[in-house]
Amino acid sequence: MWWNSLNVAQTVTRNGMIAFTLLQAFLSFGQSAPTPSAIGPAVFLNMDQAQLDAAYTQSVWAPNLREVLARYKSRSDAFLAKGIKSRRVMYGHVEPEGMDVYIPDGSQPSNGKILIFIHGGAWSGGLASEYAFLAEPFLNAGVIVVVPDFSKAQDPESGLLHMADQVRRAVAYCFQHASDFGGNPSELYLSGHSSGGHLATVVATTDWSVFNLQDLKIKGLLTCSGMYDLRPVRLSSRSKFISFTDEVEQSLSPQRHLLFLSAKTTVVYGSAESPEFKRQGIDFFGAAMKMSKNVSMVEAIGYNHFEILETMADKNGLLCKEMLTLMGLLK
Repeated sequence: MWWNSLNVAQTVTRNGMIAFTLLQAFLSFGQSAPTPSAIGPAVFLNMDQAQLDAAYTQSVWAPNLREVLARYKSRSDAFLAKGIKSRRVMYGHVEPEGMDVYIPDGSQPSNGKILIFIHGGAWSGGLASEYAFLAEPFLNAGVIVVVPDFSKAQDPESGLLHMADQVRRAVAYCFQHASDFGGNPSELYLSGHSSGGHLATVVATTDWSVFNLQDLKIKGLLTCSGMYDLRPVRLSSRSKFISFTDEVEQSLSPQRHLLFLSAKTTVVYGSAESPEFKRQGIDFFGAAMKMSKNVSMVEAIGYNHFEILETMADKNGLLCKEMLTLMGLLK
């Protein structure tokens, strides 16, 4: 897109409101406000149903998604082939309520920091084992890495509320049992990608007093390519396989619960993503800034929705460096 070449506000912080306003203007002018279509009436913003459906269909924007997802798995297989083993820990009573825990070995002692990564998959797919490849640079930095499994939204007796409950329970388990794997309960960090970015941000905007866990604090959140208000998602074709209700929309739209966001937060999206995924990140960032939250935003130039996650597995990659910076391990 032409506006990428302007290099405006690649990173925005709380001190960069002017740059942020410019970025919003360029996005609006360049592509985030589609012109009215002759196909049908507007459903959300200026998008008709076909445009809105396309905005939440990743294959439209990432034609190489199968190849990139295959790389996730092959890279995880290669990582595990090195003999690195995870500890399977159950946060619930039966599968899939378990999580893979990676602990730094003797060559790199643990610093007690715990990174909990919530994987994506349109709330409908993905396994913790497929994301093992993300652990390596963090283990090398002395960080304990936890990747939970959880149900799929279309599973019997499941749904988004159940999935959010599972992820909350996984995080609560890490807080309550941190010492079991050498972690510090006051050093909990969250990251998530795509629908996992949504779920991670739901957790980070949770009122933990409701669960009698007032002392549970998320110290840092890196959310990548997520969704933060479910209204347009509910209106899109995703409602064909996700059961959205008024309760789901309200309780699981993190942008509506920013009062409870205490974590230092970095919001990331790729320049080659759907305009809606960009808008979701930009709007969440702007709303958080208005509430004086400790939040920054990064646009990953040249990356689509799936390619961007691979940068988390590289110590010199954008997401890895952003996460290590949040943890205070990279200056």
